[in-house]
Amino acid sequence: MTDLSHARCLVTGADGFIGSHLVEALLAAGARVRAFVCYNSFNSRGWIDTFTEEQLRRLEVVGGDIRDPRQVENALRGCEHVLHLAALVGIPFSYHAPDAYVETNIRGTLNVLQAARATGTRKLIVTSSSEVYGTARRVPIDETHPCQGQSPYSATKIAADRLAESFHRSFGLPVVILRPFNTYGPRQSARAFIPTVITQLLSGREEIRLGNTTPTRDLNFVADTAAGFLAALASDRTVGEEINLASGEEHSVGEVAQQLIARINPRARVVCDPERVRPASSEVERLLGCNRKARALMGWQPAHSLAEGLDRTIAWFRRPENLARYRADSYHL
Repeated sequence: MTDLSHARCLVTGADGFIGSHLVEALLAAGARVRAFVCYNSFNSRGWIDTFTEEQLRRLEVVGGDIRDPRQVENALRGCEHVLHLAALVGIPFSYHAPDAYVETNIRGTLNVLQAARATGTRKLIVTSSSEVYGTARRVPIDETHPCQGQSPYSATKIAADRLAESFHRSFGLPVVILRPFNTYGPRQSARAFIPTVITQLLSGREEIRLGNTTPTRDLNFVADTAAGFLAALASDRTVGEEINLASGEEHSVGEVAQQLIARINPRARVVCDPERVRPASSEVERLLGCNRKARALMGWQPAHSLAEGLDRTIAWFRRPENLARYRADSYHL
């Protein structure tokens, strides 16, 4: 097992939802963390701007663009371990801007792989997605399940995974492909259905607008997903492997929406918004993952039930300063 205390780690996409929670988990484990965030003229560091002063003192923040190979290589220098999360993740937006997804998710991952090879990275974790599987052909979905590109987003994640595999097989690069199923929790974008429902409810709406409510998802609370990254980094048995982070349970979108309604405003009801419905052949109808490999190779399994995770997520959104960051009156691609 790798001791993470004082380990020099780079997190790409550190300003995002999962990335910011991962940075916090690494800091709590005693790691020395460099956070690679998306450069912008507002000097915003995303969710890292909400960190405590004590956390920020222990953190090195570097702004850049994952699509720029020189910046990526400079960010990797001096780091032993790289956790690559930078990506465009919104599935509906990938219908509108597939070129941007190719440049960010495929070219960006290639830049990280090349830089890791050049700088002698000890372990590189590449973040995949359960969306690479598409609608389940069999359940539970293990790592041998076929991949299906049911959206431009999923197609680019499949390509990034195969690039990562090729660098391990061709050059011996110590790569781990980690595949979280649907992660939710504090800081998640309202493009995802759980924050969409919560923000509409907390804003006083009684008609909660959603797309298709029948698909099922395997849901992980974000603290469990972050713990999975740390477990993959610490384990000596994960290099060269593709590993699911899954709860092993499935819940329909409609079922989870009703649980949220019951907790916040039982008078509310769900209505279908056609704008939010994916093309029929692109919708992933069923996701139910197998976490047997994660348990065997790195001793990981979820620590939070869905009920506990939803309660913690609602509590975070109830804080006025957090809810104010969201726009419940508009649809987010």
